[in-house]
Amino acid sequence: MAFEALEEIVERCKKENKAFYRVVMEEDIQERNIAEEDSLKQMKRTWEAMLLAADTYEPGLKSHSGLVGGDGAKMSEYGKAHREDSLCGSFVDSVIAGALQMGESNACMKRIVAAPTAGACGVLPAVLVPSFRTGRYCVEEMLQAMYTAAGIGQVIAARAYISGAAGGCQAEIGAASAMAAGALVSLRGGSPQQITEASAMALKNLLGLVCDPVAGLVEVPCVKRNVVGAMNALSSAEMALAGITSRIPPDQVIDAMKEVGDRMDEMFRETAKGGLAATPAGKTVAGKMSE
Repeated sequence: MAFEALEEIVERCKKENKAFYRVVMEEDIQERNIAEEDSLKQMKRTWEAMLLAADTYEPGLKSHSGLVGGDGAKMSEYGKAHREDSLCGSFVDSVIAGALQMGESNACMKRIVAAPTAGACGVLPAVLVPSFRTGRYCVEEMLQAMYTAAGIGQVIAARAYISGAAGGCQAEIGAASAMAAGALVSLRGGSPQQITEASAMALKNLLGLVCDPVAGLVEVPCVKRNVVGAMNALSSAEMALAGITSRIPPDQVIDAMKEVGDRMDEMFRETAKGGLAATPAGKTVAGKMSE
């Protein structure tokens, strides 16, 4: 996909009277010179891999470091026990549990779908899988949401970056949250403009978020930040569907993220030299890992 601006996608949607996902899919078909059926098959395989990863979470599995594992199961059990009186409600509880579980699966070297990275793999499935399981959406609609997310992620990668080493966690969890917010608006039948407004609000809410993995592992605080990204996506999507817009245009938000990332000290870009990694507790963990 060769898009370098979200506005470019929106304008094509208007000009050709097409849905956001459709424009993204057609660009993929043209760029890779494949049939529509082949593009859909590949996206369906990706969606099925995401579902399988969610279904095969192992509650008793721990990462090699022992830092993560089991929290997803705890959250799931809490949600079941407090279905009627939890603070967030059963759907949101399932989103939290899903984000934790996918992040833990990644840390435990299980198969996941990088969306857009392994470290941020829990955000998109955390909102899409529970939505699908409500029974309100068919597979075709889920694939449309996936194309929408892919288009947003491609533009962010083209205009800025999606790796913590390049721009901090804002580039990973931030991008994933923007993708998830747009995907949710797509599921709810929102307009192309609402899709980009949701992604803009999600991304700007996480501007400046540093990448400070304890002991250099994609575990702490990475797994729990997937929860933040998913929750941020939900609220951003709801705001966009309500007609709330970002005062800063979506593409300018992406550009601002790049500027922040470019100016961010390397200690906050996946080097494990600053932030939580540099706390006494973080250093203790790192010391034990090096023994």
